[in-house]
Amino acid sequence: MEFFRFKHDIQFMTYARSTTIASAIMFVMAIFFLVVKGLNFGVEFTGGTVIEVHYQQTAEPIRAQNALGKAGITDATIQNFGTSSDLIIRMPLKEGISSAQLSETVLNALRAADSNIELRRVEFIGPQVGEELVSDGSIALVLVCVGMMIYLAFRFEWRFAVAAIIANMHDVIVILGFFAFFQWEFSLTVLAAVLSVLGYSVNESVVVFDRIRENFRKYKKFSVAENINNAITATMSRTIITHGCTEMVVLSMLLFGGETLHYFAMALTIGIIFGIYSSVLVSSPLVMWMGVTRAQFIKADTVNIKQ
Repeated sequence: MEFFRFKHDIQFMTYARSTTIASAIMFVMAIFFLVVKGLNFGVEFTGGTVIEVHYQQTAEPIRAQNALGKAGITDATIQNFGTSSDLIIRMPLKEGISSAQLSETVLNALRAADSNIELRRVEFIGPQVGEELVSDGSIALVLVCVGMMIYLAFRFEWRFAVAAIIANMHDVIVILGFFAFFQWEFSLTVLAAVLSVLGYSVNESVVVFDRIRENFRKYKKFSVAENINNAITATMSRTIITHGCTEMVVLSMLLFGGETLHYFAMALTIGIIFGIYSSVLVSSPLVMWMGVTRAQFIKADTVNIKQ
């Protein structure tokens, strides 16, 4: 299905140098903000207390925030959870105050503003659990990257694997850079979004790479740049339809999903945009500059036929 048909190949590789320089600048800036500002880790990573409360009517986080502020609790993160009548309150660790004491203080402050409130649950997350989540999340990220490199190296060729992993790391670091610069809360849901973006980005790279490989076998007189331009242009209709539909769903979560899904949808929104960008204007130029040629694929086909 093609809703968008391009009569002539778009000369993407003409701008390859400029886009790669821009990508390198964004990558360095993201690293800079990660080093200087760091990520604003949520309670799941740093440890703290999570309290869930239920109201008889619609619960507004801003009213709960003001009630806690009057009690001297200014570092709580409050969001609607599940329904509009439920709130989840996350607070960092406090020295000398137990989880039970903190939950009682919070509940008293909220009841002072509205007596019709019910405590649903209180969970304490220790700092050791948070450290384990950070290490486990980092290991998961590394394993995903290694697995993708092995898959791409077997399916295509090592140059494609290197180019794809650089492009994917570009996407991940840029997302983390946004979260570091704006100090958005980095929670487990955001980590899940980052891992989802990795899979989403590599899928887009595979589609483009597959068409590049097909073009090498189909068009003998194409140069490498012409081949890549044709491959990207040929998949552009699919990219617009697929990513456009996905982005509409993600934007609906971002705009109407409430605070619980806000940063999850934000990470996906940034990741999808940069995933398209990196697949077209980062990984493809890298493949070209690393010296991929038609002879490499024709040789592979010859070997397979002999076997």
